[in-house]
Amino acid sequence: MALFSFHTFQYSSSSATLGVWCPMWRRPKAPGKQTTNFCEVIVIQDTGFTVKIQAPGTEPFDLQVSPQEMVQEIHQVLMDREDTCHRTCFSLQLDGNVLDNFAELKSIEGLQEGSLLKVVEEPYTVREARIHVRHIRDLLKSLDPSDAYNGVDCNSLSFLSVFTDGDLGDSGKWKKKGSDLEQIDCTPPEHILPGSKERPLVPLQPQNKEWKPMQCLKVLTMSGWNPPPGNRKMHGDLMYLYMVTVEERHISITASTRGFYLNQSTTYTFNPKPANPSFLSHSLVELLSQISPAFKKNFTVLQKTRVQRHPFERIATPFQVYSWTAPQVDHTMDCVRAEDAYTSRLGYEEHIPGQTRDWNEELQTTRELARKNLPERLLRERAIFKVHSDFAAAATRGSMAVIDGNVMAINPGEETRMQMFIWNNIFFSLGFDVRDHYRELGGDAAAHAAPTNDLNGVRAYGAVDVEGLYTLGTVVVDYRGYRVTAQSIIPGILEREQEQSVIYGSIDFGKTVVSHGKYLELLERTSRPLKVQRHNVLNEKDESVELCSSVECKGIIGNDGRHYILDLLRTFPPDLNFLPVEGEELSPESVRQGFPRQHRHRLACLRQELIEAFVEHRYLLFMKMAALQLMQQKANKESKMATLTENSSPELTWYIHKTPLSSFPDLTNPTLTCLHQDPKSREVVLNACKAVGSISNTSFDIRFNPDIFSPGVRFPEDSVDDIQKQKQLLKDAAAFLVSCQIPSLVKDCLDHSALPMDGATLTEALHQRGINVRYLGNVLEFVDKTPAKAQLEHFYRIGISEMITRCAKHIFKTYLQGVELSALSAAVSHFLNCFLSSFPDAVAHLPADELVSRRKNRKRRNRVPGGGDNTAWASLTPSELWKNIVSEAQSYYNFTLHCENADQVVEKYGLQKITLLREITIKAGIQKHYYIHSTMQLTLVSSLNPFTLLSFALYNMWKPAFLTRSLCAGYLKEGCELINEALNLFNNVYGAMHVEICACLRLLARLNYIMGDHHEALSNQQKAVLMSERVLGVEHPNTIQEYMHLALYCFANGQLSTALKLLYRARYLMLMVCGEDHPEMALLDSNIGLVLHGVMEYDLSLRFLENALAINSKYHGPRSLKVALSHHLVARVYESKAEFRSALQHEKEGYTIYKNQVGEAHEKTKESSEYLKYLTQQAVALQRTMNEIYKNGSNASIMPLKFTAPSMASVLEQLNIINGIIFIPLSQKDLENLKAEVQRRQQLQESGKSMEELTVDGPLELEDKIPMDVNVD
Repeated sequence: MALFSFHTFQYSSSSATLGVWCPMWRRPKAPGKQTTNFCEVIVIQDTGFTVKIQAPGTEPFDLQVSPQEMVQEIHQVLMDREDTCHRTCFSLQLDGNVLDNFAELKSIEGLQEGSLLKVVEEPYTVREARIHVRHIRDLLKSLDPSDAYNGVDCNSLSFLSVFTDGDLGDSGKWKKKGSDLEQIDCTPPEHILPGSKERPLVPLQPQNKEWKPMQCLKVLTMSGWNPPPGNRKMHGDLMYLYMVTVEERHISITASTRGFYLNQSTTYTFNPKPANPSFLSHSLVELLSQISPAFKKNFTVLQKTRVQRHPFERIATPFQVYSWTAPQVDHTMDCVRAEDAYTSRLGYEEHIPGQTRDWNEELQTTRELARKNLPERLLRERAIFKVHSDFAAAATRGSMAVIDGNVMAINPGEETRMQMFIWNNIFFSLGFDVRDHYRELGGDAAAHAAPTNDLNGVRAYGAVDVEGLYTLGTVVVDYRGYRVTAQSIIPGILEREQEQSVIYGSIDFGKTVVSHGKYLELLERTSRPLKVQRHNVLNEKDESVELCSSVECKGIIGNDGRHYILDLLRTFPPDLNFLPVEGEELSPESVRQGFPRQHRHRLACLRQELIEAFVEHRYLLFMKMAALQLMQQKANKESKMATLTENSSPELTWYIHKTPLSSFPDLTNPTLTCLHQDPKSREVVLNACKAVGSISNTSFDIRFNPDIFSPGVRFPEDSVDDIQKQKQLLKDAAAFLVSCQIPSLVKDCLDHSALPMDGATLTEALHQRGINVRYLGNVLEFVDKTPAKAQLEHFYRIGISEMITRCAKHIFKTYLQGVELSALSAAVSHFLNCFLSSFPDAVAHLPADELVSRRKNRKRRNRVPGGGDNTAWASLTPSELWKNIVSEAQSYYNFTLHCENADQVVEKYGLQKITLLREITIKAGIQKHYYIHSTMQLTLVSSLNPFTLLSFALYNMWKPAFLTRSLCAGYLKEGCELINEALNLFNNVYGAMHVEICACLRLLARLNYIMGDHHEALSNQQKAVLMSERVLGVEHPNTIQEYMHLALYCFANGQLSTALKLLYRARYLMLMVCGEDHPEMALLDSNIGLVLHGVMEYDLSLRFLENALAINSKYHGPRSLKVALSHHLVARVYESKAEFRSALQHEKEGYTIYKNQVGEAHEKTKESSEYLKYLTQQAVALQRTMNEIYKNGSNASIMPLKFTAPSMASVLEQLNIINGIIFIPLSQKDLENLKAEVQRRQQLQESGKSMEELTVDGPLELEDKIPMDVNVD
């Protein structure tokens, strides 16, 4: 496939017009938060039209195009079509005129509806010939999953088609509707039944029958006769290929300017003359089709199968996704793969002019693109995203080459740890403290943490996106136990000393400090959104120097005249809970939790999310305090004002914190905006500002000085008061984390608004609330002391698993550094055996000669990282490893683990070995083969994959607040339009595959379903599942959720068998990821049970529904409405089995819960009561019949009993309810009244009326009027 630089990277939009709403957020925002300016709807005219395409040897066909598209995009479409895919070197001509590849269609004169574009074959060049061979290779391997298993060229795995038998859409094999129950095989595999302890690994990656090798060629490779000698070049020879057909015919092919033909060369004889016949063809496929009948037949079948696959199964992802498992597959000959590995191809550079890419220039030029209107912004964001994706891929590849010893250091005479590298215009450095730079901050531990801090700083400044201020492209890669930082290179930086280059900041942690007016001006524009305070520090001459960042932040003007900032590791303020400072005492909340605590380095800083949450919290406090004082002023309570200004009354503080904001006057009301005109009002603002720590006395403005508590940084004497305020602010922020954010997280988990399933989703939940993972021990202790600990058991178990695997990863990192390359597989297997095996003495699997071959010559030792001959790793034992893990948990997380081996972990904490294996392999980048002994003894590790972090801030164009308001107001159609617009925008920026697009598709499918368009819901959800598998991973928790949604929509479309397969797949994945004991498993089992009930598999249905009931009772409490619903579902199945006693028992339980929770008058209670009466009647009728039989035997006259199978409609209704969807029928008049009421409320809000006035006419219960997502509980 031809690859292009970002300048030619283009995606076509699927819709005819593209519009975007940019609404003003109505909610009052804290000053310092960026608000979105209102702008009108912008519509890009994009009315599509149809052109005819005439390719050689094919009939003309119609193609729908858009005026915004480039000619290049038509090229890509033709290279993907079944009948034209074998062509790469051609031009498109209109009336004999060649079209420019990079011209937009709207700019081409004469191109209109019905125009005929001719595909004209062009002469080959070496470059075009290589592209052609690469493209043919990609076509031949289009169904081969080996690239996806190996994590190559942004290929990744997807298994949805295995369970849906192809595409669920119109092009798929599944056409049958209806529910022919006899044909449905409902039996699940044994290992996914409730209570099963078996966790097989093979079903994780089922073998797709389409992936069976369909061999078109045995060998396709470059000939050993390359390159052509000079005389043959003058005959037009470009390169030579060697092939072996399926019929075992060995052939040599010449690629010439005119096309491809057979020559007379053999393996040992060079004879470039054309064979007789030569079969000269412009396409390699056409040539091979004439030579090999098997090729012609198999290639045709292959292409038919390829185009039948869903496009999302074929499109490359923007970033590489690695699989942690892979089957043992045969290694095949591949000329393109070999060329990529052993040539100087660095970053697809042979496809663009200028060869090696100037990454810095590309990164900065894309930032400088115009952004005045929506089309310009889209073009800019697309270019930025594309170049960052390419840079991340190149940096990852370069980092692996550096660690593998394949790149020459620029300072080869230095010790290995101190070496630096340049490859492909990217600068690489290792995460070691090479020149004692971090000696006072924690040495190597600080040097390891600094790159991620720096990366977060780069990401933050990049998100603010100030014009004229530039950051470096930064990627951090962990590979083989080493941390590599890859950065773009500032023009001219390598030609001068660092001391001469830095004109802002400090190169020695604050001893010498310089400043620059232009940098202060640029950084001032970032200080408000990043909450950075402008401050003064003293330099070595005791002179005051003004900064608007930390002292480590360096400003360098490159040879290109751009103002760069780098070393942003202290962008965010320090975390005092992990930074003991002599003479400083933390807040009581922190002290009670055992802080301050010594950390491994002194670079621990607060997360940006915490800063945002803390400032928001302070803003609400500020509004409450100002409002309270205004209330007191109005009441003329001057006597109490004195106590207010002191801000020392604990009763007052308690009152302000506990009183809801709605109890105070609305400070955003226009009548209160002129506070500064009244002296008393000014005093109110002044007092509130002082109380919350604002740096301004006239408005709310909280910022942090990042240099507080930095070693070596001194401040002027006149700023003592300000420094004290800043110290207190940092203490308050640290206390806020432990006293507010951690309890908030646990509360969210308790009420199930946060439901982590694995380590990644747990970490995400922590980070969303600004909690660093180093607080994991404190979080688990808080859970342990919570009265409702039983309902948090799943969270506690995932937390323990995350802690154990992170501790193991810390140990694994240093363990790997001492392993030579040839022993990596054995060493990693040995580590995993020690980590998971039940054997007390795991033995390293190394041949005897390798174990003893310890060379005495140490001169070449450490020539490359890890290049030594150390075999000390083989002496690691399970007991030693687990002692180290327990010790690491105590020292890093301050948490005591009570376990000595993996078996004890399983027994004490309820963990699964397979879950631990998955977590450690994902964290450490290990890919392993399937073969595992029953005692978890691993024999072989396939490969080590890099773990990459990059500095690109995600583009965000859609506004969830506005969207939510539209949906909640009942404007479902308008909501759909908004989501479609968001989808359009994301497609324009990210291309077809991205996690944000996945979220859009999921929401769109949900809306389609609610609005009754089940087929469209199925189509969109199928895309969401495929995308989630491709960009997140086949067993990611989000993918499991997507499978569950798709199963619901399949059931609604009458595809019962497919729905069951999808639910079984989701259950298997959840068992692998977190085990059976998880609240989400109750929802999944309820879905499975209901579908099985629908197909009359009552016994199976009961197994799943009763398991769901048990899990719901455990995690929601026995009195929960979810438990009542579970009882009802179980009762329905018992009724179908005619076991009325059991049905009555369960329905009575449900009725009791409804009666106690919502009262006898509630609709649910009445429904349950009616159902109880019905069950009682049936039970009485059954008993009479049985008595009659006992009494009269075979002569008994038996009244027929009603045993009705559940209807599909009733099952679907219950499925909707448990999945949070309730449909309430509304008349047209109801809808009109609802919309009129919503519009009236909006008008009242806009006119400044208070919410008290709104509620006079009575509240409008929106949730009772429209179909929407709800929680049952």
